[in-house]
Amino acid sequence: MTNGERMDVDLPQTVAEVTAAFAGYEEALVTDDQDGITGYFWNSPGTVRFGIADQQAGVDEIRDWRRRQPPLPPGRKLFDTRISTFGTDYAVVTTLFAYPGGTAVGRQTQAWTRFPAGWRIVSAHVSEVPEESSRPAV
Repeated sequence: MTNGERMDVDLPQTVAEVTAAFAGYEEALVTDDQDGITGYFWNSPGTVRFGIADQQAGVDEIRDWRRRQPPLPPGRKLFDTRISTFGTDYAVVTTLFAYPGGTAVGRQTQAWTRFPAGWRIVSAHVSEVPEESSRPAV
């Protein structure tokens, strides 16, 4: 940082908190707990989610979209998950994901912020790379 600014990056306690929040979100996602999933998003019209072939602005659109989606295919595996925290109130989580027998590698990025109610996703982006060569064994 410049001008004498200092930022605490990857404080162990903050990383642990975000890791737990992300694990809770992932559990809700793979068990199709729709209220649980949307409960991890900031309850605001400013929340944004870009999906593979969709986009939502605001938690109400995210909730409505999620309710129309079928459950995820079984066997979702995460790999190369990285959690970076900045100070005690902001984090970025990136991960790759794949499904058994699938040909695409999914990429997921989430910006998390600490609110009085806990850690919430304020922005999310999901995309896919359809290259078999970039896919790990699942």
